[in-house]
Amino acid sequence: MGSDESTCWIDWAVRLQALAQDGLLYAQTSFDVERYGAIRQIAAEMLAASSGWPTERIVGLFDQETGYATPKVDVRGVVFRDEQILLVRERTDGGWTLPGGWADPGDTPSAAVEREIREESGYIAHATKLLAVYDRAAQGHQPPHPFSIYKLFFLCELLGGEPSISDETDDVGFFAADAVPELSLARVTPRQIARLFEHARHPEWPADFD
Repeated sequence: MGSDESTCWIDWAVRLQALAQDGLLYAQTSFDVERYGAIRQIAAEMLAASSGWPTERIVGLFDQETGYATPKVDVRGVVFRDEQILLVRERTDGGWTLPGGWADPGDTPSAAVEREIREESGYIAHATKLLAVYDRAAQGHQPPHPFSIYKLFFLCELLGGEPSISDETDDVGFFAADAVPELSLARVTPRQIARLFEHARHPEWPADFD
């Protein structure tokens, strides 16, 4: 299966899962529950065939999702120092990424990204501007994810702190545009990093979206 065709199947599976989740929320009869459960199973099998993930793992993830299906929110902190960008190295895959992660309920987006920067890099930063809101599925991240995700990139002013590692990261550094190390493509892409450097050079630009 070609990459474009695989991407289509993954997109269809994610949309089917969302429809099934909404259907289970509003189901009126046991027949409705059975039918939407069957749709969810088909979505899991489609995603497994397209992504290589075990079907059982995907079903388990789907089963954890209840209520109306909405995109998950991932926040990323963009911190510059002397025209270099702050990156942290992920323990899980050895790739580098902008500090960040899932936004927690009760956090504002800016509080979430400031917390992630502090926890993953040791630096203290203050969010000053939203640079981009991207749909992960449209950005070329690998591997694909079974849920819809919006990625929020915030420009943050460096206030202080010292580099330190965490349970999730094992190295911290600042990198010039022409010296960016191998990235964790599940979290950030070379095209995104290049675009963020362009935003730094053009502070008058509005935020990117989609």
